[in-house]
Amino acid sequence: MEKLTISQDVVDKAPRVSMGRREILLGIAAGTVVPLTTACETSGGLGEFLVSDAQVQQASQAAWSQALRQERVSQDPALRRRVERVGNRLVPYSGLRNLNWEFVVFESDAQNAWVLPGGKVAFYRGILETMSNDDQVATVMGHEIAHLHYQHATQRARQQAATGAGLAIANVALGASGVENSGQWAGILGAGLTFGVLLPYSRNHELEADLKGVDYMHAAGYRPSQALAFWSAKAAQNQRQQVELLSTHPSSSTRINALRQHIQANGYA
Repeated sequence: MEKLTISQDVVDKAPRVSMGRREILLGIAAGTVVPLTTACETSGGLGEFLVSDAQVQQASQAAWSQALRQERVSQDPALRRRVERVGNRLVPYSGLRNLNWEFVVFESDAQNAWVLPGGKVAFYRGILETMSNDDQVATVMGHEIAHLHYQHATQRARQQAATGAGLAIANVALGASGVENSGQWAGILGAGLTFGVLLPYSRNHELEADLKGVDYMHAAGYRPSQALAFWSAKAAQNQRQQVELLSTHPSSSTRINALRQHIQANGYA
């Protein structure tokens, strides 16, 4: 899709109209304001105006607090230590040391994991029980950390706002200053199962996170080959039953082939 461009002289001669964030949001929701940004543009522009970094961080913290209230945190010390051990080992290689990282295991059979901006990472007991070693935990942990490296959640929030996704996104953005609608924000930012709303990252985002996650694994001394083992096992399982982590993501063959090529191209053992 091509991006609409307007010459600077036309812009300079246009009458100046002053509209606040609220007016623009309500205008988009009502269809009276049409953004000059297309669905192909995922950050910057109008989306950046509508959804600020501060709003994303505030909404993310509210969603995390809500998750901790609604979900049952696992009391298994071995699972908690495992997730924290792997997370703390990978973070230094991500360039995101400045975040206030938290790693939590939720007591659920769900085979899922997610991350929120600010360094909030959740694993479910169900997925941890399918992992044979720390390298496989690092496969998913690296993937989640990579989403933050690329700011995928912020990109998605801005894209939905900029493309006029309707009244729901307007209400969510409007409520961000008071941290209302944190459940909707959680879905937009990628928290997934916790709130019963799974708005997945794009397939391109998922593949980006896969490859960057493997880079983190290798740098931290984990075995990238175990990423292939993990996703191959998930692909086999997905043929028998629906696995949440795979249900809205790239096909297993696409994901595994991309990982294999990346591992071979970089000489990872």
